[in-house]
Amino acid sequence: MLNPLDKLIVEFDTGLRTLLAQARSQRPHPDAAIADAELSEDEKSQASALMRVNHTGEVCAQALYSGQALTAHSQRTAAALKQAAVEETDHLAWCESRIKQLGGRTSVLNPVFYAGSFGLGLLAGALGDRWNLGFVAETEKQVEAHLASHLEILAPADQKTRKIIEQMQTDEVAHAKQARDHGAAELPAPINFLMRKVAKLMTASSYHL
Repeated sequence: MLNPLDKLIVEFDTGLRTLLAQARSQRPHPDAAIADAELSEDEKSQASALMRVNHTGEVCAQALYSGQALTAHSQRTAAALKQAAVEETDHLAWCESRIKQLGGRTSVLNPVFYAGSFGLGLLAGALGDRWNLGFVAETEKQVEAHLASHLEILAPADQKTRKIIEQMQTDEVAHAKQARDHGAAELPAPINFLMRKVAKLMTASSYHL
């Protein structure tokens, strides 16, 4: 059994690996069997920027789940959060890979967003497991809607990027359902509104930076 200091060291290591090391997927990349299409420079640039946003979102998810698991009140909730984080690591690897294929880069703001998300995760976990899971459910709901908007504007020929986003979307829906099945509370409307505003700031800045 790890003591609080040991847990903090583990999560610090997770943060360093998330920000500095190449992510590795435990599952096959969804786009592995799809040939790259001929895309214009504008289409590549747009797809790369969208995937940069998604990559930053996955960095935030890692930080959020780490913070939430650290302060979760029960081992059951902590285990569920850690399992979701493993699947989000797959997303991180898929996004990184596709960004490189498109000739893009990840966001320079990732360390800032990681730190902020980790702090939010600590707070959410400290509020109790029902609110902790409620935060997960609402976050995944908003991410799923965000991914759907990307599918609407992505170049039709870019089936590799589309396949990745579609699989991420499927996983986010499953994470939200899992949180509700574990007893997630419905967050108050003002909290949901604030979360949307923060997410909008993150997406707008990471799209360009």
